[in-house]
Amino acid sequence: MDYMEEMGIKAKRASKLLAASGSLKDRALLCAADEIEKSADGILAANKGDMEFAKKAGMKDSLLDRLQLTGSRISSAADGMRKVAAQSDPIGTVISGGMRPNGLKIEKIRVPLGVVGIIYEARPNVTADAAALCLKASNAVILRGGKEAIRSNTAICSAMRKALKRSGLPEDCVQLVTDTSRESAGKMMKLRGYIDVLIPRGGRGLIRAVAENSLVPVIETGAGNCHVYVDDTADVDMAANIIFNAKTSRPSVCNAIETVLVHKDIAKEALPAIKARLDEKHVEIRGCSRTREILGGSVVPATEEDWSEEYLDYILAVKVVDSIDEAIEHISKYSTGHSESIITKSYGNARKFTSRIDSAAVYVNASTRFTDGGEFGLGAEIGISTQKLHARGPMGVNELTSSKFIITGNGQVR
Repeated sequence: MDYMEEMGIKAKRASKLLAASGSLKDRALLCAADEIEKSADGILAANKGDMEFAKKAGMKDSLLDRLQLTGSRISSAADGMRKVAAQSDPIGTVISGGMRPNGLKIEKIRVPLGVVGIIYEARPNVTADAAALCLKASNAVILRGGKEAIRSNTAICSAMRKALKRSGLPEDCVQLVTDTSRESAGKMMKLRGYIDVLIPRGGRGLIRAVAENSLVPVIETGAGNCHVYVDDTADVDMAANIIFNAKTSRPSVCNAIETVLVHKDIAKEALPAIKARLDEKHVEIRGCSRTREILGGSVVPATEEDWSEEYLDYILAVKVVDSIDEAIEHISKYSTGHSESIITKSYGNARKFTSRIDSAAVYVNASTRFTDGGEFGLGAEIGISTQKLHARGPMGVNELTSSKFIITGNGQVR
């Protein structure tokens, strides 16, 4: 029996105990929050080692931001756990039900998924967030992060396992794959029968690799080629502010925008105002020929690849379009189905955009940066699902459950 199969067996055993744990889950989460704060110095020291490794490997600054932990980020992770603990327990809640004419009482209730596997890149906050959400939904979790964050992930996971043991739950409710080779990821994708669902979190390449190679059911999350369309009726100042926020507040996250589409009738007014804001953060613009005619030689000519690129950096593709219909067609062709926004004063165009754009989150006059479990009132999230089966959009505790039917009779036969 190999290393990964052993982890699967331990996780499956732990999940059976966790499903019946009741209030122990919340006690464990509160204990884990305290333990992570107590272990902050050790976690920060481990993260310093990861940062040094990543810098030597030439990791981009925008991705280093994902990797870096600070005292405030550790405190935020601990607070997130406390908020998850404060949420109502989804397990056993009645989703729907009723009495049939033959007297059968039928109820549909929430149950755990079982064992959740998560494969993710250099984001150690995922270790804490994902473990907390899985525990709340009574799922055991197997975490497999990238090599860049292995020291940080190990320190966080160690603190959580210590808290689980102290709270009376099996340590194996949370396990970390310490082998960060491709082989370990490949083996994890084949743990059908042990892992009930696999969730990849990271760039498009990682998500595609998991979706194409996994024998375990997959929920696709994260890849975000997000758009803002500036309509011909848009408030230019509002458009510039929203685009500045959606691109530069944190460019390395999946809900940051990568492409801006501007209606031709407002382009000469809007594009200079948008560029002036983006220049504050030295954002590189890659534009179509009409964009370059308006903004001049500082704009890099856009290629076909730019329209589908998830830069995760201070780079933005910009295109002038003839109509809202052309903008919708462009988004439909290149979007990853994450988040799109229209800036407009037209109620009709807002309705057209929201009805025809088929993404998980569609905004009117607001930044795409709100596509986040906390901002939607869902608490912490395990990721943003960009597919349509099982879950779509920010995945909170409820999205980490399945359901079953409970049927109560008094002797009925068919």
